[in-house]
Amino acid sequence: MGKSQQTFNKSEKEKKRLKKREEKKKKMEARKLEKKESGKKGIEFAYVDHNGNLTDTPPDPSKKIKVKAKNIEVSIPKTLESEREAFDPIRKGTVSFFDSSKGFGFIIDAENQEKYFTHVSGIIDEIVENDKVSFELEKGQKGMNAVKVQKV
Repeated sequence: MGKSQQTFNKSEKEKKRLKKREEKKKKMEARKLEKKESGKKGIEFAYVDHNGNLTDTPPDPSKKIKVKAKNIEVSIPKTLESEREAFDPIRKGTVSFFDSSKGFGFIIDAENQEKYFTHVSGIIDEIVENDKVSFELEKGQKGMNAVKVQKV
């Protein structure tokens, strides 16, 4: 005679499945009873008030603000002429160290006394230590680098 195809493992899995199904039915019945007792109907609504916060009460129509589509700006704000003049990309400083054989050096900014790395590829004029220079900043791998370095 053939052996039963129902193994112990299969029967245990089936028992767990049936138990889960029963628990789910009990929870559903409990929710139905709670719903009947509290008297709530359906799904609660969430509203957004005039400040953008979620509330359970509808927003007050008197606080509603009309915004025209043409007034919405989705871009970088325009800079004024006075702001452009305040930000000058060309800075001035002094060469604190420069090794021409290795091709790099450091420049100290005259404004904020910060040291910036410079490489020979970013130098326009020949420079040596203690030279007054003008330069621009560029983001490098380890921080800001001085580029377009010229003697003043």
